[in-house]
Amino acid sequence: MTQRTRPARPLRRTGRTRRAARGLAALTAVLVGVTAGCAAPKDSGRGAGTTHESAVRHPASAPSAAGGANDARAFTLVASGDVLPHTSIIRQANADAGGEGYDFAPMLAGARSVVSEADLAICHMETVYGPPGDYTGYPTFKSPPQVARALRATGYDACSTASNHTLDDGADGIHRTLAALDRAGVKHAGSGRTATEGRSPAWLRAGGAKVAQLAYTYGTNDIPLPKGKPWSVNLIDKDRVLADARAARKAGADVVVVSLHWGTEWQDAPDRQQLGLGRQLTSARTAGRPDVDLIIGTHAHVPQAYEKVNGTWIVYGMGDQIAGDMINHAGAEDPRGNQGTAGRFTFAAPERPGGRWKVAKAEFVPFWFDTDAGRVVNLNAAIDRGRDVGDLRDRIRRVVLSRGAGKDGLAMGR
Repeated sequence: MTQRTRPARPLRRTGRTRRAARGLAALTAVLVGVTAGCAAPKDSGRGAGTTHESAVRHPASAPSAAGGANDARAFTLVASGDVLPHTSIIRQANADAGGEGYDFAPMLAGARSVVSEADLAICHMETVYGPPGDYTGYPTFKSPPQVARALRATGYDACSTASNHTLDDGADGIHRTLAALDRAGVKHAGSGRTATEGRSPAWLRAGGAKVAQLAYTYGTNDIPLPKGKPWSVNLIDKDRVLADARAARKAGADVVVVSLHWGTEWQDAPDRQQLGLGRQLTSARTAGRPDVDLIIGTHAHVPQAYEKVNGTWIVYGMGDQIAGDMINHAGAEDPRGNQGTAGRFTFAAPERPGGRWKVAKAEFVPFWFDTDAGRVVNLNAAIDRGRDVGDLRDRIRRVVLSRGAGKDGLAMGR
C-alpha cells in the first residue's frame, strides 16, 4: 500500500485533567462478522482484567429517594471505540513529544471533556505495546507504551484488550501492554499474564455501584494461543461469556459490562452474529435479573447502530477513536474509518437491594479523527465553533439510530 507522508504538527502538551465537580443536576442531565484482520491504513507502514478495584468516584450530591437517576448512588459510564495506532499515528505522537519519545495526549484532547466528566470511562486498546524502539503499524501492530499514560490523562479508567491483534507480538506483547496499563493506573479486561488474570473482570467502582467489565474477541487473525496459555486472550463463546457474567454477579457486581470485539469490518449494519449473540446475551437471566447490563462493541472500524434489546442496551460498533487514513477491503480510501461515537449511559440504583441497576438515560456523542491535524474531534463541539462538519455528524447520527434506538430514548449528546 502507498504511504502518505505529511508533516506532523506539534502542539502544546496537555496535562492530565481533573474531573470537574459534579452536582446532582449533572447526573440527571447527562447520561453512554468476522474478518481476518484489521483494515489497513492508507499510510500502511510495516516496520486482562486486573482484580483490583479502581478508586471510587462519588458525585458531589446529597442522598435522595432510592431508585432513580436523582439518587446519589447513580453514575454515568462512557465507552468509546478502537485505539489503533497506525504508523502515521506513531509519527504524530513523536512530533507532539517534540521528537523525543511519544505523547498521545494531544491527539486525544478532543475527547477529554466527554471522557473526564464521566464517573466511569472505558476504552478499547486494540493493539499491544512493543519493546523500546520497536514500534510498528499495520499489519502487525506494536505500539509505544506511552499510549497508556495518555489514555489515563484523558480520563479513562479501564480498557478492553481482547482483539484480533492481541497476539501480534505473542505473550510478550500482552505482558508489556498490561504492565504499561498497570503503571498508568488503567484497569484492563480481555487478556492476561496468568490464568487468574485472564479470567478476571476489570473491577471498578462508580457512584454506589461495583462494576465488572468483561471482554472477548472473535479471533486472533489465526495466530494460535501461546502454548500452555489458553487464558492469554478471551475468545467469544456465549456460554463462557454468560458463565463469567454470572460469576462476576456472584462476586458482587452490581453492573456487568461486556466488551465484544466482533462484527464485519466496513459494514454499517450489525451482522447476523452480532444480532444473534446480542439477543442471546441480553435474554439470559438468573433469578429474574439480567446477567448482562450493557454490551459495547468494537472492530468494524465504522460506527454501527445502538439498540435496546430485551431491555438492555447494545452498541454494535463504536467505530475508531484513533486510526490513520484507512482503506477498505475494496482498496479504496474510506473516511468512515475515522468516524466513531462515545456511548454515555446513566445507571440508576435499584429501589430494592438485589434489583437491577437500570439505564435511566442513554446518549451517543459523535466523534471524528482528523488525520490531517492528527486530532480527535468532538463533532458537536466543532460545529459550535463554526466548523463545517455537519454532514459528517449527521451521517453518524443516521447510522446510530438506524435500528430505532431513538424510540427507546437514545439521544445525541454533546
